[in-house]
Amino acid sequence: MNTAKSTVRIAAIGDVHCGKGGQGLLHPVFARMAEMADVAVICGDLTDYGLAEEARVLARELSALRIPIVTVLGNHDYEGGQEGEIVKILTDAGVVMLDGESHETHGIGFAGTKGFAGGFGRGVLGAWGEPAIKAFAHEAVNETLKLESALARLRTPHRIAVLHYSPVRSTVEGEPLEIFPWLGCSRLEEPLTRYPVTAVFHGHAHNGSPEGHTAGGIPVYNVSMPLLRKLYPDQPPFRIIEIETGAVPGNGGPPEYTGMERRAAGA
Repeated sequence: MNTAKSTVRIAAIGDVHCGKGGQGLLHPVFARMAEMADVAVICGDLTDYGLAEEARVLARELSALRIPIVTVLGNHDYEGGQEGEIVKILTDAGVVMLDGESHETHGIGFAGTKGFAGGFGRGVLGAWGEPAIKAFAHEAVNETLKLESALARLRTPHRIAVLHYSPVRSTVEGEPLEIFPWLGCSRLEEPLTRYPVTAVFHGHAHNGSPEGHTAGGIPVYNVSMPLLRKLYPDQPPFRIIEIETGAVPGNGGPPEYTGMERRAAGA
């Protein structure tokens, strides 16, 4: 556990998709994150095809981050059937891997899990009918229970939820309507109501929207690297928020900044 700071800057990114030939591509991004933040969050799709070889490349790229790193797996990280090896490689490199666990650093609690698909609002898939449909719906339920369990263990004033899939529809807006159900699930929003958080980070929706809110007003940030590169081509492809650890969390969450807003504020 790190010594608490009065102001903690969190830099979040997702969908880095590190490939076997990716040596040197992500190092500058991570080095910039280390310069600008106190904690790094990576919201899944760490690798491109879910291969241990890709995770080894990523581990070397992450050497640029001399700050705590908190991450979850994404769907791409399961593609090669080597997710256990990926977790071990990155854990050995000092990365905190969350899969229904919680972690505290700088006085801020992080709760994370991959999440799953299933749709939003009235369109959430129910566990009814064929066994395959029930299994699919139960996967979303299980991921939701993981998130709830992780949040329940935290006792910090400020909590951050880390996901790959979105818990709200608003941050997948911009994607084709037909694929909305595969980008997240409203079930994931339920624990955020019972255990309110300061902010939520996720990835996965490369063409979605950069920010939204839960029904209770909690800010949700889509930090997919392809999305942020498209929207802010002259900025580093990650989102930074600042948390005043001595302040009581409000319903609106902490101030948040893109690189452009930080410059405009004279930061």
